[in-house]
Amino acid sequence: MKKAGKVFLGLALMMVVSSLIAQKQSLTVEESIKIALENSRSLYASMKKVEFSEAKASEAAAALYPSLKVQGGYLHLSDVPAFQIPIPGMLISFPVVLNNYNLKATFQQPLFTGWKLQGMADNAEYSAQATVSDLAKDRLELIYTVRCAYWNLYRAQELERLGDENVNQVQLHFNDVNNLEQQGMATRNDVLKVQVQLSNAKILQIDAHNAVRIAILSLNSILGIPLSTKITLTSALTQSDWQVPELEQLLNSALRTRPDLQGMQLRLQAAEAGVTAARGGWWPQIFFTGSYYYARPNQRIFPALDEFRDTWDIGVSFQFDIWNGLTTVQQTSQAQALLEQTIASYDVIKDGMTLEVTQAYLTLQQVKEKIELSRLMVEQAEENFRITYEKFKSGLTTNSELLDAETAKLQAKIQFTTTLVDYELAVARLQKAIGEWRP
Repeated sequence: MKKAGKVFLGLALMMVVSSLIAQKQSLTVEESIKIALENSRSLYASMKKVEFSEAKASEAAAALYPSLKVQGGYLHLSDVPAFQIPIPGMLISFPVVLNNYNLKATFQQPLFTGWKLQGMADNAEYSAQATVSDLAKDRLELIYTVRCAYWNLYRAQELERLGDENVNQVQLHFNDVNNLEQQGMATRNDVLKVQVQLSNAKILQIDAHNAVRIAILSLNSILGIPLSTKITLTSALTQSDWQVPELEQLLNSALRTRPDLQGMQLRLQAAEAGVTAARGGWWPQIFFTGSYYYARPNQRIFPALDEFRDTWDIGVSFQFDIWNGLTTVQQTSQAQALLEQTIASYDVIKDGMTLEVTQAYLTLQQVKEKIELSRLMVEQAEENFRITYEKFKSGLTTNSELLDAETAKLQAKIQFTTTLVDYELAVARLQKAIGEWRP
């Protein structure tokens, strides 16, 4: 019994350890993107939409090629009198065949349909290619979302670290002022000022802790992993070495590479093909046909014999709608209206792309300029705090000035961290705007 209990306890500990290990994960930005792409249900749905559209296109294209159908059957007839022909001196009788077997193969090839079938096939093909562009667009959107969530978590963790650092620093300041009060070198008001500063720092610390928890949940949700997973970020904030092209070059690149624009161009071609297909109703429909019959008895052979015989035929069929209640007119109007709607939608997306790329480009340039200023502010704030703290210990400056120096240093570090993260987000946004992802 004791041995079994030890085994059970060992298994339980192994399960707990495995669970803890499974809930911790170290990830770079690229690894996070890879996991999200593998786990995304919305991306999976987009992939299935592509498969559906491609199958639909193949179905539409099949109408252009020959079709071959085979049908057969068996029929048992009720008994009827035999067919007889009286001739002087004799009586010719034809037996009744009660069991009928038939097999028929039919072949059909469109010869001319007024480009209707070709238009329908082109429409389905361009629509299928558009769904491929939609998949690429969804993929870029997901990558952008992951990058934003990753760096927002990084920012939250850095602000949490700065918050903890600030609490420790203000706590030391509080201890110093408290000791000075006991020695009669500081007033009660000085102590209260630092105590208030410490309380504010702890409130900010709590807010930072909560922000980290929310950011982790958000990233886990996007990656499609358990929400309880504790992620360790291993990518560092470094200014990208991406040489950002000029705005005009970025706009031209976006015109070529943005999946949503490519998708709208394909939908525009699909709409044009739809107009062609609708106008096909104004033309005659001509088909080459052929049939092969193998039956017992074969109804085309007289007299009917209770044996299998084969026959065949070939020909050309012609069909033309003289009057169909203006159906062709309405179908053509619908297709033309859809074409005009698609043209307008393409122009809207194109204008939106121009605005998005321009805004992303200007934002990136602005953030790049802020980085050096923010770094300089941190250096100045740290130096100012060092000097003020030395003066405070020597009794050459006031408690309020030291509090101001502490606050200025914290704000400068927060501003610098925020600016670095904003740069990563700006790069991600610009790359999404031009339809390109650079790891």
